[in-house]
Amino acid sequence: MLNNIGLPGLLLIAIVVLVLFGRGKISSLMGEVGKGITAFKKGVKESTDELENQSAETVRDVTPENEREKDKV
Repeated sequence: MLNNIGLPGLLLIAIVVLVLFGRGKISSLMGEVGKGITAFKKGVKESTDELENQSAETVRDVTPENEREKDKV
């Protein structure tokens, strides 16, 4: 269905949306979308950092005792 719209159809839809909602409403909506995307990216980064920190805490040294002594010297 959307394959048949084309550029003129998209322009017509954009004009109708602009007339119905007004420029101010659309710009504020896009600002909110931008804030939402930024918050989502921040949340993903924080959760990734948290998982990395948790995995770093659970890592343990499995080097045999005699190998550890060689590394200290």
